[in-house]
Amino acid sequence: MVKIGVLGLQGAIPEHIRSVQTTGVEGIIIKRKEQLDEIDGLILPGGESTTMRRLIDKYDFFDALVTFGNRGKPIFGTCAGLILLANQIIGQDHAHLSLMDMKVERNAFGRQRESFEAELEIKNVAEDFEAIFIRAPSIESVGPDVEVLATYHDKIVAARQGHYLCSAFHPELTDDHRLTEYFVKMVKS
Repeated sequence: MVKIGVLGLQGAIPEHIRSVQTTGVEGIIIKRKEQLDEIDGLILPGGESTTMRRLIDKYDFFDALVTFGNRGKPIFGTCAGLILLANQIIGQDHAHLSLMDMKVERNAFGRQRESFEAELEIKNVAEDFEAIFIRAPSIESVGPDVEVLATYHDKIVAARQGHYLCSAFHPELTDDHRLTEYFVKMVKS
C-alpha cells in the first residue's frame, strides 16, 4: 500500500492525514527523520515557515528532507510548506530546502484577518476548487521547469516541478480532496 507521510512538527497535521486517508492510501505522521525511509511521498503542511525551519533544524531533519526530494520522492508543500520548498524568498537572504525553482513572497495576501476563500481553476485537478487562504504566500516567479497550476488575481498560487507540488492555500481544510488525490497519483506514478 502507498504510504504518504505528513511532517509532524507543526501545522495542520491531522487534517492532512484525514485528507490522505480519504484517497485510500495510508497516512503517517512523521516525527523522526528515520521514518522518511518508510514512506513513498511527503506533505509539508501549512503552519509558520520560520518556526517549521527551526524545528526542522532542532530535530535534524534538514539533510534528510533534501535527500528525500533529491532521490525523486514526491513532496507536496502547502502554504508554509510552499515557502520551505522555494529556492528564493523575498526579503530573506537564505531559502530553506531550495527544492523548487521559484521566488515566493510570505504573507502576500495579508495577515490573519485578511484570510479568505476563493474558487480556483487548478490545471489537471479541478475547475471549481474552493481554496482557503490563511496568511498565504504567493509565487512571484518560476523557473522554466515549473508548471503553473493555478493563479488568483495574477499571483501564482499552485505549481508543480517534476515530483514537487505546492499550493499557497490549505486544501486539507476543506472536504474537497481532489488536490490531495492529484498528489497521490504523482506518488503512485
